[in-house]
Amino acid sequence: MNLANKITILRIIMVFIFLVICNVDELMNNSPTLQTTWRIIGFAFIILASFTDILDGYIARKYNMVTDFGKLMDPLADKIFMATAFVMLVDKQILPGWIAVVIISREFMVTGLRLLATNKGEVISADITGKIKTLVQMVFLGVGGSIWIGWLDKDVWMNKSHWEGIVWIIFYSCVTLITVYSGISYFVRHKNLYEDA
Repeated sequence: MNLANKITILRIIMVFIFLVICNVDELMNNSPTLQTTWRIIGFAFIILASFTDILDGYIARKYNMVTDFGKLMDPLADKIFMATAFVMLVDKQILPGWIAVVIISREFMVTGLRLLATNKGEVISADITGKIKTLVQMVFLGVGGSIWIGWLDKDVWMNKSHWEGIVWIIFYSCVTLITVYSGISYFVRHKNLYEDA
């Protein structure tokens, strides 16, 4: 297994470590300082995981380490990362569940389209809408993580009577719209892959 693929596997491991920490922090309600420390550690793991997403692709292309395993596992690791992060925001009552369902559905539908393209000998690379979607989602997860840790006051940001609460609603609505638009654009541009079905 080459270095790029090892980094991909490492990303999956870090996501599951983050998942464990997300559940451990609930056991420390009697120690706010310790709870915050654990949450910061968990947030650090998810930041590192997002960094490896860039790193493994760069290494694979630069050093000609592109493999069939990497083509399968890299997008799968991305989906595990995104699904875990958004589900945890729902679990922590920071994000409505339907938002996570829409975003995760888009991720897996586009992955399915890419697999279909691969079976037909084509490659679907990320377009500008996909890159914007990823950037917006990363910023969103950063803000959501800050609310979870306590750097931003959760009671204020979840309160629709405060301007922060309104900003939060607008923010996750925009993220959802951009995500859906990005997904639709992939299916419109590559309709040749499935229109004969």
